[in-house]
Amino acid sequence: MDRIDRIEAIPVAYPDPNDFNTTRRTVLVKVTTADGVTGWGECIAMWPEACRAVKLVIEEGLLPVVRGMDPTDTASVWQAMRRHVWWYGEGGIASLAISGVDIALWDIAGKIAGKPVHDLLGGLKQERLRANASSHVNKKGEAACVAEVVGFFEAGFPSCKLGFAKKGESDIGGDPDTDVSFIRALRAALGDSAEILVDIGNGVRWDVETAIDVANRMSDYRIGWYEEPLYPTDDAGYRKLKASTQVRIASGEREFTEAGYRRQMEFVQAVDVYGVDPARVEGITGFARVDALCRAHGKVINAHAWSTAITTAASLHLSLASGNAEIFEFKPFPVVVQDELVTEKIWHRDGWAYPLTGPGLGIEVREDVVRRIAA
Repeated sequence: MDRIDRIEAIPVAYPDPNDFNTTRRTVLVKVTTADGVTGWGECIAMWPEACRAVKLVIEEGLLPVVRGMDPTDTASVWQAMRRHVWWYGEGGIASLAISGVDIALWDIAGKIAGKPVHDLLGGLKQERLRANASSHVNKKGEAACVAEVVGFFEAGFPSCKLGFAKKGESDIGGDPDTDVSFIRALRAALGDSAEILVDIGNGVRWDVETAIDVANRMSDYRIGWYEEPLYPTDDAGYRKLKASTQVRIASGEREFTEAGYRRQMEFVQAVDVYGVDPARVEGITGFARVDALCRAHGKVINAHAWSTAITTAASLHLSLASGNAEIFEFKPFPVVVQDELVTEKIWHRDGWAYPLTGPGLGIEVREDVVRRIAA
């Protein structure tokens, strides 16, 4: 039986063209077995100090715990990591660290079995998902922002998700009237069939009355969902918002654990669409557990796939192995961690996201690129 032998956590940094080449950071994780099988994972730590902390937790905390364990027994390794971090776990740096190792182990388990990860998860529940162009609205002026999104649809996307109040030249996200005007203009330009999803974003600071007003005004233009218009832990605000609009409410991207999502579903009861990131929510194992909660509560799950191709691959396997996903997000701009990090870019075909069929994650990571962008 093969055993876990080495784990390396590799902080990387790269320019993100969707944010005017602002430096974005993450941590890649390479796990190697005693027989030489390698798997890749990711922890979306983002900030320099968090990336350093994740590397420390993985290499000095988790590796001594899991070295020698069976890499294909992902459930036991996941439990061992969670037990180790009990004092500082249940979210934050610990959950990020577990995520990267767990994704890499699923990659290894699939390679050893000769099967794609979605087969290990019980098989495909969906043959394909609508491809979504997920971008930040940050160009100068409403007309330029509308034209950019129209270009995504002309390139074959049937759906878009638009993040407001991001870095750049746009004032969208700064004023409710401006935001509603943009959605009105975009609907007029795209026609009735295009799916428009609105991500209000971390840069917006609205009170609940403003969030309700904007939701109801945007509903006239048939937005598909309305994501995080309030701080994620504003339980009372989300309950009031849910009771005051017919627009579907999305949230959850900043949760770390199954327990956090259970609290949202069982106690808050105000969210229709849950954003879940396998590189944050304790890996493929953690995502699958949240997906089971979504199934039990009749909720939509939406994988956050907006980092490197490693997270994209994990998210695609998980989304297609779920009956609860509706779309799959792609970055509609060229970026090194999607275009160069793997030998074959993960991309839509004719507006649809299809399964990866190779063993494990179904990607071949270019380690020369990893070393080139290591930070």
